Amino acid sequence: MMSSGGIGVPLGFPLGPTSVIQITNLSSAVTSEQMRTLFSFLGDIEELRLYPPDNAPLTFSSKVCYIKFREASSVGVAQHLTNTVFIDRALIVVPCAEGWYFRHSSVMLVFVLSANCFKLSI
Repeated sequence: MMSSGGIGVPLGFPLGPTSVIQITNLSSAVTSEQMRTLFSFLGDIEELRLYPPDNAPLTFSSKVCYIKFREASSVGVAQHLTNTVFIDRALIVVPCAEGWYFRHSSVMLVFVLSANCFKLSI
């Protein structure tokens, strides 16, 4: 089992140049469209994943979002949004290892569900 160096980057997983960011401490009210609107000003978005998704039947205390930009240079710019209050929480934006979040999307959803059930902060 791989230990974690944080939610976005497992230990031992090389983090070189990346075009992916992880945004945590998101309000439970945030939608994919709101995230796309906010971050599209920083660069072209190839893919966006919000966990739990907009259509989740249960309510959660927080959400996590992954955004893949076309250009890796957008990641550095996006990190400047850390501590920006969006809806009712200060965003935390960090680079994330390429591809990890999509290969493990079902694991991420289980983690988010578990964290919310046990009231852990993400």
